[in-house]
Amino acid sequence: MIVLSGTIGAGKTSLTNLLSKHLGSKAIYESVSDNPILPLFYDDPKKYAFLLQIYFLNKRLQNIKNAQENKLDVIDRSIFEDALLFQLNADLGRSTQTEVDIYKSLLSNMMEKLDELPSKDPDLLIHVRVSFDNMLSRIEKRGRDFEQISVHPDLYKYYQELNRRYAVWYAAYDRGPKMEIDGDKYDFVESKDAAQEVLNQIDERLFDLGILVG
Repeated sequence: MIVLSGTIGAGKTSLTNLLSKHLGSKAIYESVSDNPILPLFYDDPKKYAFLLQIYFLNKRLQNIKNAQENKLDVIDRSIFEDALLFQLNADLGRSTQTEVDIYKSLLSNMMEKLDELPSKDPDLLIHVRVSFDNMLSRIEKRGRDFEQISVHPDLYKYYQELNRRYAVWYAAYDRGPKMEIDGDKYDFVESKDAAQEVLNQIDERLFDLGILVG
């Protein structure tokens, strides 16, 4: 399976769609528009942060199982970066460290249950890196009210720290092959030429890994 990673507004969903069509595989999207907990979390993070993480844990485990059905299925964000987001919530006082520790223990136990699957780790992780300014611009442009700084001013600090931590997380990621896409240089959402260049870069990496042949 191929997994997309990156901060909010990086363009993961758009690239998931582009890449799955390009490869003729299935796209497995993150639960956002149909997520009943997400708007509640933005309104009251302290109350709903832990519930949101458990909701995502359940969904992402199912995504890993679904991605076993076909070669080259593409997952829009994975279970491997959720602990980063939850730890940030605790560090900013939006959840507790006890909740984070319980979540990490549960995550570890649940991942052990996936050992019977052919693969529970990505064959390739693709990280879309964007600057903080572009991240804010894209969040504003897509217009989800609950994500807007104008609605929740405290999100500015959260987004800023999230963008910084993603760079650290990607550098330390060691569960398998990885590559990074420069989302500032290649605006694959707005530009067909940029989209094609990004797909070419991914194809080259997949060929190098022997995942694509021919």
